[in-house]
Amino acid sequence: MSFSVTEPTKGTKWFAGTLVIGYAVITLIPLLWIIATGFKSPTDSIAYPPVVVFEPTLEGYVNLFTDRTRATDQMIEEAGPATTWYDKIARERGTVISGPSRYGERFLNSVIIGFGSTALCMVLGTAAAYAFSRFKVPLKDDLLFFILSTRMMPPIAVAIPIFLMFRNLGLNDTHIGMILLYTAVNLSLSVWLLKGFIDEIPIEYEEAALIDGYTRFQAFYKVVLPQAATGIASTAIFCLIFAWNEYAFAVLLTSGTAQTAPPFIPNIIGVNGKDWPAVAAGATIFLVPVMVFTVLLRKHLLRGITFGAVRK
Repeated sequence: MSFSVTEPTKGTKWFAGTLVIGYAVITLIPLLWIIATGFKSPTDSIAYPPVVVFEPTLEGYVNLFTDRTRATDQMIEEAGPATTWYDKIARERGTVISGPSRYGERFLNSVIIGFGSTALCMVLGTAAAYAFSRFKVPLKDDLLFFILSTRMMPPIAVAIPIFLMFRNLGLNDTHIGMILLYTAVNLSLSVWLLKGFIDEIPIEYEEAALIDGYTRFQAFYKVVLPQAATGIASTAIFCLIFAWNEYAFAVLLTSGTAQTAPPFIPNIIGVNGKDWPAVAAGATIFLVPVMVFTVLLRKHLLRGITFGAVRK
């Protein structure tokens, strides 16, 4: 039996293209709305019906990065004229800047914990995946299933045991504690994905390197790792996205020193209550690192999603 492959018609291509573009537009609408809200005034951000055309302002970003207190006209007059553009924005709202906010610290915590756990997960996951792929590990299938089973339960199911364990070990509200936790959660995903990539690398490459006098570690470092770079990059994206966006454990296990941005952003309060432009501004800035990281590795991400679909 033979099968013939025909080229799609122009109508099919037009329909598929329209469908993809329509889906992309619908997907981007919430993101564009968040970005736009960051440049609205507090009044425009809660207006009904929603305001689409508005006069942009940086008030949301000023409120995000500063703490402000309401002041009387006399207090503002005694403070003297505004010396910076952000002081001027605060004065126009009847407030004075009392100092920097803690958003910068929370954002830095997200960078440290997110990228730190991703790096550690890649080191441990690559080593474990290589061992499962190349060596005869006792009860390999059972161990792989056990590793995968850790992804089958929701985080809230183990929240209380982890909280008690971290409290006894002194890891509550610490960077190292959150890095270890996110690494443990992501490790099963990285092992399974990376094992698939390493399985695709012919073992003959390593055998030739060993015959040439390389040690096992040298063959792994100089032969396997370069071949598996695409898989490592795409797996790192998935791990970083989870660690970057994780909310439940961050709320439960951090409160000050190691608190990340996700639990901090929703609780941004202005002088008149919830400051939606500042919340939107914080969410917009929070999207940038992962977006840049994903765009830089987008080719690897595409292969990471489709690996194993076509075998040579």
